[in-house]
Amino acid sequence: MNVSPKAFSHIGLSVPDLDAAVAFYTEVLGLYTIMEPTEVFEDDSPIGVMCTDVFGPDWKSLKIAHLATADRVGIEIFEFPENYAPDDNLDHKRHGTFHFCVQDPDVEGLVEKIVAAGGKQRMPVREYYPGEKPYRMCYVEDPFGIVFEVYSHSYELTYSEGAYS
Repeated sequence: MNVSPKAFSHIGLSVPDLDAAVAFYTEVLGLYTIMEPTEVFEDDSPIGVMCTDVFGPDWKSLKIAHLATADRVGIEIFEFPENYAPDDNLDHKRHGTFHFCVQDPDVEGLVEKIVAAGGKQRMPVREYYPGEKPYRMCYVEDPFGIVFEVYSHSYELTYSEGAYS
């Protein structure tokens, strides 16, 4: 079977404060705003019907904004009424998505900006090939507890030689 690889379109994030999240992701990570924060209601509009299909009846309303990375991957940010933080924001044993990754050649500088903006550095910056190649990474959190990773180089370059050998 010959299956071609698919392009990654977007990831959805749920935050407690949409405006603050848009400010963080645009000012700290440099993402582009594609659609300004908008309130959507449970009604018969096309987006209202789509949200009811996804969330079920009685979701009432939500706020949403759309951002994009330099390589055109979307970040769809939601603020739901009555949202709440998970008990464990890095529940790595639970099935499902537990992080995403952004790329910046200045890992250390970006981590400093994230921390200065109210985020958290979860670990020291680490090298995949110490003394051999400058590929670095670090797990961080945004100010809302969403865990993500920062890589210095592309995913393909980092793993093409078997980073774990």
